[in-house]
Amino acid sequence: MITIKPEDIQRAAQVITALREEIGKAVVGQRDAVEQVLLALVASGHVLIEGVPGLGKTLLARALAQALSLRYARVQFTPDMMPSDITGHAVLDAAPAGAAGVSSGLGNLRVLRGPVFTNILLADEINRAPAKTQSALLEVMQEYQVTLEGQTLALERPFIVLATQNPIDTEGTYPLPDAQLDRFLLKVETDYPSAADEAAVVLRATREQAGDQLPLQDVQPRIDERTVLSLQRMAGFMHVDTRVVDYAVRIVRATRDGAGLASGAGPRGAIALIRAGRAAALMQARDFVTPDDVKRCVLPVLRHRVLLAPDAQLEGQRVDELLSRLLGGVEAPRL
Repeated sequence: MITIKPEDIQRAAQVITALREEIGKAVVGQRDAVEQVLLALVASGHVLIEGVPGLGKTLLARALAQALSLRYARVQFTPDMMPSDITGHAVLDAAPAGAAGVSSGLGNLRVLRGPVFTNILLADEINRAPAKTQSALLEVMQEYQVTLEGQTLALERPFIVLATQNPIDTEGTYPLPDAQLDRFLLKVETDYPSAADEAAVVLRATREQAGDQLPLQDVQPRIDERTVLSLQRMAGFMHVDTRVVDYAVRIVRATRDGAGLASGAGPRGAIALIRAGRAAALMQARDFVTPDDVKRCVLPVLRHRVLLAPDAQLEGQRVDELLSRLLGGVEAPRL
């Protein structure tokens, strides 16, 4: 077992704090959302950010990208988008002409790589595109590779998908396939800001500028590719007691027969809880995961992996409420 030096853990937590402060130069409020996005980065996981338009979902993703010295690409999902617009496609290069200027053959296939070949991919309004286009990200998010014309092309690490979506009852949206939802480590929900935060947003968006865009020029790159990979590797070596693993498994299994839930989370839910718990421990400068680390991650990890029962939907119940109630019935271990 690899032991990480306490000073390295402290240094890692300081780096994450500096990254949080840089994002705060652009994003006002939304503290839980910022914290959860950073947690996903450290855990090497993808994030789905949901909220009504205008709550800073895209701004948060852009601020994170700017605070990292990594390659960044943005895809605006639309109803007419094709899978090849995301992953890439092959084109036929004309064969070189012969002596008489006549083509000497059919030419060669050349692969044009799509925007997924980057480090941070912002999939903006992902649920504006139909299911076949959304599903183009399945292999990318799970296997970190793309298959084009029989060729398997690996993506560079680190790689993280930051997808934003509007609530599914918004006009012109398509629900994400369950298989794709399960590939997101966290589902982050953004809510309306407090009165003080909203006033700060208005001041920042209207001070010394004609448009209404929140400025990003103050956000400076703080960490590079090597540092991100180091943080992710370090999180993977956080100590997890077998009783904490058992706690995560019991939480996930409880969702499968929980009141008000039509279906529960699969085994990937428990894996995600441990991954997120490890990242949470590192962010708090600890080398071990506590039951509280797991408990704090339950809502963002599981809210998109369970399905409300029809009667619960009719009664206006929310997934977070049911998960919180269910969590209260699962006894946490004492370490």
